[in-house]
Amino acid sequence: MTDVNLPSPKHLGHLFVVSAPSGAGKSSLIKALLAQYSSKANPLKVSVSHTTRQPRTGESDGEHYHFVDHSQFEALIGQGAFFEYAKVFDHYYGTSRLAIENTLEQGVDVFLDIDWQGARQVKAQYPQAHLVFILPPSVREQERRLIGRGQDADEVIARRMRDAKAEMSHVDEFEYVLINDDFAQTLQAFHAIVLDKRQALTHQSLRHAQLLTDLLKD
Repeated sequence: MTDVNLPSPKHLGHLFVVSAPSGAGKSSLIKALLAQYSSKANPLKVSVSHTTRQPRTGESDGEHYHFVDHSQFEALIGQGAFFEYAKVFDHYYGTSRLAIENTLEQGVDVFLDIDWQGARQVKAQYPQAHLVFILPPSVREQERRLIGRGQDADEVIARRMRDAKAEMSHVDEFEYVLINDDFAQTLQAFHAIVLDKRQALTHQSLRHAQLLTDLLKD
């Protein structure tokens, strides 16, 4: 039998970059998807970013974000510590390069919950990343969700609504687009994206290298 040369990716895990305007339901979808993959056999993880903004009610350092001040963040930039970083709403957000690479090498799929600026940086440095953009079903529904969260003052909500149009203008830079009208259906579509990438030959040839070698023997 002729030898078959299988592709050999560096990392066992997939990197998913998820972006959305405020109020699209991005964080809720990611949380629900991870709950479906809670077993050790199908690991998923959300990267914990660094940020200079203050913690919101219920947020804790190291779990939701690594909270640092501006001088600490800028020192980390100088050290080349971030896989990507951006300034959003007057605050820095960044993703640890080493943490992401180590997690992917362990076979864990990683989700980055970042804006379009960060997504562009990641794609430039890591072309294998899969970019997913989530849209609200309407402007009215988006505003209703932001008000319903009860986390931001009226002027902050108004600013987020203004900035949402600029955010959504970059949707064509993404590989997948999900319109979050019906949460259950959107979650199912999100799940399908993960399943599709996990069945790709580049992924299976690394995760099941010995099996493929045995099956292809003469």
